[in-house]
Amino acid sequence: MTTEHPKRIWVTGASTGLGHALALHLLSLGHQVAVSGRAPFDALPGNLLSRCLMLDGDLNDAAQAERMSQCIQDHWGALDTLILNAGTCDYLDEQASGTALFEALIASNLAASSHGLDSALPLLLAGRKAHVVGILSSLTAIQQHESSQWPTAQNSLGQWFSETRSRLSPQEIDLTLVTPQTLKKPVTQSIALPQQWTADTAALAIIDRLPRRMPEMVLEALSTSSLWPLRR
Repeated sequence: MTTEHPKRIWVTGASTGLGHALALHLLSLGHQVAVSGRAPFDALPGNLLSRCLMLDGDLNDAAQAERMSQCIQDHWGALDTLILNAGTCDYLDEQASGTALFEALIASNLAASSHGLDSALPLLLAGRKAHVVGILSSLTAIQQHESSQWPTAQNSLGQWFSETRSRLSPQEIDLTLVTPQTLKKPVTQSIALPQQWTADTAALAIIDRLPRRMPEMVLEALSTSSLWPLRR
């Protein structure tokens, strides 16, 4: 099954896990997909590679983010969808452990999301009905530093995406946040029970709902590692 309206899509944190599964299924539907992350990448079927851009690099580095977006510019000239997979563990320091590990995970995904969006924004403005999708894990949804502090765009990925939505809305760019529930900012009034998601089932559920451009989707996973394998 293929889509009648192929899109140009950039999926970050896509070398393995949920990001890779999203890229695989989007390619299978006939979309053009830029896949970014740190090598090595899980393999993709050879028949899909003609529509795929492989972008090896670290979005924590603004210069590398610009290099990736320039590659997309050179090949496609625009983007219709940016998927910021901000549950990934690709950017961790090998020396981090304990509390420092979780602090580094949140900080690295904040930086990667910010650099990714900043570099992609001109491409989205040139695209068709542009759409940004942010995906958080139960770890990256946690507020950085002291939890008693009020969430800000500097200490909370959820808050950063919320403020980013307000920034993108006047430019007619929709933003969908895929996230687990949090006590401070619940997505829905009903309780979402954790499910045994795999990378494939979660990817298909997200893709199926993308055309609705919902402001939020709830993704409660029993196992974080099944969607975001720990890599250093």
